Amino acid sequence: MQLWIWVFNIFLIISFLSEFSESVEPPQVLICSEEDRASLLSFKACISEDTTETLSSWIGKDCCDGGWEGVQCNPSTGRVNVLQIQRPQGSDTYMRGTLSPSLGNLHFLEVMVISGMKHITGAIPSSFSNLTHLTQLVLEDNSLGGYIPLSLGRLSLLQTLSLNGNHLKGPIPPTLGSVRNLVQINLARNLLSGIIPLSFKTLQNLQNLDLSYNLLCGPIPDYVGEFKNLTYIDLSYNVLSGRIPISLFNLVNLQDLSLSYNKFTGNIPDQIGSLKSLASLQLSGNQLTGHVPLSISKLQNLWYLNVSKNGLSDTLPCIPSKGIPALLTIDLSYNNLSLGSVPDWIRSKQLREVNLAGCKLKGNLPNFIRPDSLSSIDLSDNYLTDGISNFFTNMSSLQMVKLSNNQLKFDISQIKLPTGLSSLDLHANLLVGSLSTIINNSTSSSLEVIDVSNNFISGHIPEFVEGSSLKVLNFGSNNISGPLPVSISNLVDLERLDISRNHILGTIPPDLSQLVKLQWLDISINALTGQIPGSLSLITNLRHANFRANRLCGEIPQCRPFNIFPAVAYAHNSCLCGKPLQPCKSKE
Repeated sequence: MQLWIWVFNIFLIISFLSEFSESVEPPQVLICSEEDRASLLSFKACISEDTTETLSSWIGKDCCDGGWEGVQCNPSTGRVNVLQIQRPQGSDTYMRGTLSPSLGNLHFLEVMVISGMKHITGAIPSSFSNLTHLTQLVLEDNSLGGYIPLSLGRLSLLQTLSLNGNHLKGPIPPTLGSVRNLVQINLARNLLSGIIPLSFKTLQNLQNLDLSYNLLCGPIPDYVGEFKNLTYIDLSYNVLSGRIPISLFNLVNLQDLSLSYNKFTGNIPDQIGSLKSLASLQLSGNQLTGHVPLSISKLQNLWYLNVSKNGLSDTLPCIPSKGIPALLTIDLSYNNLSLGSVPDWIRSKQLREVNLAGCKLKGNLPNFIRPDSLSSIDLSDNYLTDGISNFFTNMSSLQMVKLSNNQLKFDISQIKLPTGLSSLDLHANLLVGSLSTIINNSTSSSLEVIDVSNNFISGHIPEFVEGSSLKVLNFGSNNISGPLPVSISNLVDLERLDISRNHILGTIPPDLSQLVKLQWLDISINALTGQIPGSLSLITNLRHANFRANRLCGEIPQCRPFNIFPAVAYAHNSCLCGKPLQPCKSKE
């Protein structure tokens, strides 16, 4: 009896385990569909060169196993839903080829990102309209051409469309107005023409609109003011015209507005003060007139203000001490302003950048109340006079200063530069003295640009130490004498050298050939003798050279680029010969 009970219990256990094993299915290994795999391999076949080495990982039958770089699949269906190929930031890698129309067969694709490949050409395939699950289409920074396909208007789920940085032409397709889920449109840096489509009125979810650097014309449509979610608008560098629409100032969430370098006319509307969230306002390079409105003082979040290169006139608003509290950068350059002096509300603010070029400033250089915050100052093309006195005192953060085209008169050897200064532009003033103070061990590591041309500086060119960061060196049109020091070869990062119109003696140092990054060389109108060293042919990046009006003699190096510069670059020397001048006598 006990035996039967034991057998019965064993039977029950076996039955239970059998039923449990049937109810729990073993995990399935999903291999991507053959259609998806074929589509991806078709794209790979259309890429003739891939220095990113992304596509070298596309091998084997399973594109969903994680081994195919840039490809992701939905684990429940085994269908490709993400194709993301991006050039790493700072990398010089690229792909060369075209976009295969077969990518339109990835019917379950939700995200397509192919950006930064630089040399992918051809058109955007119209077959992409079959990707009805697509929410992101990003084809930035390639070399795509042709027209934007009208059929992209069928992608009803699309939220992000970014085609910037290509060579696309023609009008913006009105059919994009049908894609009502669009949150971001970026078509910048192309060759698009025509108007901003009226059909965009339906894109009420839009948050980011960038159409900059195209050939768009006509006015800004009034309906833009209905995009209540809009936080970013960039329409700069087009040929848009008309007045800035008042409706634009209904956008209470707008943070960035850039309309620079168009043909807008009229005033800056007073209603601009209603843009409570505005952080950056760029209106430069238009034909705006009238005054800068006082209402900008209400913009509590505004940190960047650029209204340069317009026809704005006096008087500037007197901003209250608590107005524009977040302001860091202001640019009023090149308007019809006659400021006379820097307004107190600008001098007293804790600013990073002050640009007041061409504002008819007069008298002494201004005294800023918070000089320690300044990183960039441009007061060029004014009527500033007298010395520099204590202008740089306490400017511990200053990196760039531009005081060119004024009437400043002081001894440059007595100047005391801030430690971290990278760019110094004092050209076209009345400066005297020698260069020893601005070229020494303490400045060499930080200064990248020195332009003191068109002054009355004298003395010799100082020696250059190793470790210099100089990229631009312009001493042209002064009274500098003596030789060009051999130590100039230490300026290994130098891209532009101009010592023209001085009294430089001696020969051209052969070690100048070590400046392999040099693109511009002008040593004309001096008293240099000897030959042009053949070693200069090692400067293969040279795009401009001028040896005119010295006392040079001998054969011009017969190699590129020296034998392709025009004859005027070698004229008025003692006895230079060879192409592009007359043949040397010894070779006749």
